[in-house]
Amino acid sequence: MPDSILIVEDEVKLANLLADYFALTEYSPHLIHHGDDVIDWVKKNQPKAILLDIMLPGKNGIDLCKEIRQFSNVPILMVTAKVEEIDRLLGLELGADDYICKPFSPREVVARVKAALRRTQTLDNTSDMLILDEHRLTVAFHHHEVSLTSVEFQLLKPLAGKPERIFTRDQLMQNMYSDDRIVNNRTIDSHIKKLRKKLSDISNGKDWIQSVYGTGYRLVL
Repeated sequence: MPDSILIVEDEVKLANLLADYFALTEYSPHLIHHGDDVIDWVKKNQPKAILLDIMLPGKNGIDLCKEIRQFSNVPILMVTAKVEEIDRLLGLELGADDYICKPFSPREVVARVKAALRRTQTLDNTSDMLILDEHRLTVAFHHHEVSLTSVEFQLLKPLAGKPERIFTRDQLMQNMYSDDRIVNNRTIDSHIKKLRKKLSDISNGKDWIQSVYGTGYRLVL
């Protein structure tokens, strides 16, 4: 059975048009028109990628993207009619892999989805991924779990959401605290050190977080 591409779009004609184009590829399109139907379907079917419109009945695309990122690293491409930069950035900060503005060419959408899949194809064996629980502030690996501080969780969240991607200390710093306090590099390095120890303890000594000299850190699989 072909791998599925989930198209979450409440404009039925547009959704059907996209489905027709994806049906010509090696992927099988599945359509959902209401935001409230997305999460259960994604958990049960594990699509290869998701095209996610922001404006939906029920749960909106932004909330859905955030919720999906709690349990899956599936490539998510946000689709919106809003061209303001804040919407694009908001989608990316929530863990989206790309954004597409309407109106668009269906061929371009297919190409963008394939590009996102190429970027993540090395991560297909995700049985060895960390599982984050934001409500409980825990991280698990192969059923071994450890509690994190709020700061440790906010540091790990972007790293785990984009394995192999390098994050600068400034980028990580923006996620650490809800206020605008000044944080220096030594503070980040200290938290990373503690986080490394906790991750190592639940994964037989694996070193998950790699230092990138002069730049920052990345999570390695």
